[in-house]
Amino acid sequence: MWKYDLADGWEALAGKTEADNDRLSLKTARANDLWFHVHGLPGSHLILRGPDGEKAGPAVIKAAAAIAAWHSKARNAGVVPVSCTEAQHVSKPRGAKPGTVHIKREKTIKVRPALPA
Repeated sequence: MWKYDLADGWEALAGKTEADNDRLSLKTARANDLWFHVHGLPGSHLILRGPDGEKAGPAVIKAAAAIAAWHSKARNAGVVPVSCTEAQHVSKPRGAKPGTVHIKREKTIKVRPALPA
């Protein structure tokens, strides 16, 4: 699993394998953590976790979405869509292969793939 420290005590955790993605999305993530995945292409699941009780601001959300895009097949693309939802809206369909999830209440964020400086 990759870990990135972001501004103001926020951290982004991204899976390296399908098993990592499952563990991250279904076991590690807390209900109010934000969950990210590049839209429509293979890639890492990413959760954004911050200080208890704080809501992520637009800059940290955009940074997390850019990391999710970087850890995907869209790494070398221009601007790509990244799905974002609260982790409580991520579930695994019965019998689905590792790394496969179903999400509800997603928002789409358009970003350029990038890692934090």
